[in-house]
Amino acid sequence: MTLIDWLVDIALILVVFRQLREGRLGPKSYLIPLSIVSVFAFQYLQDGVPTDGNDLILVGVLMGAGAALGIAGGIFTRIRALDGHLLIKAGVISAVLWVVGMGARLGFQLWVDHGGADDVARFSMDHQITSQQAWVTALLLMAVTEVVTRLATIFVRGRMVDRTTHPRSDQSETSEQPVGTLRSLG
Repeated sequence: MTLIDWLVDIALILVVFRQLREGRLGPKSYLIPLSIVSVFAFQYLQDGVPTDGNDLILVGVLMGAGAALGIAGGIFTRIRALDGHLLIKAGVISAVLWVVGMGARLGFQLWVDHGGADDVARFSMDHQITSQQAWVTALLLMAVTEVVTRLATIFVRGRMVDRTTHPRSDQSETSEQPVGTLRSLG
């Protein structure tokens, strides 16, 4: 792993910890994680996506895992309105899902670099995965998909929050009760 690999992986893991403290949902909430995965994608996808053998199946399976983790992480992120602004806070489940997804990728890279390469090569031969680039691409697109689906889920959920609801008179500004309410979907 290169220094850039380490920095990007760690930055992606730390993104969710920034959201453990409630903060305003705004452009920064979207741009920081999207910028990180964009740097990552630019570095590793210059040669395109491998399509030989079962490479696309590997890519699809890992992207599906990333999508599931991203959607679930977005669902378990608290979104509420206060004074006309949306606030978000990653819950424990959201943080765990994020770390599992990003950490699994980092763990896989470390395992391959420290003794697992032969096992991956055997698996690849047995399942007609044609190159190391297929693994790199699949793991990268898993991370990109997790980031994009989590942000898309948060965006959609944020659009459903009624920002005009005001706190009841018996609630303080620091109340843990959500102030905004979800609009009806029906």
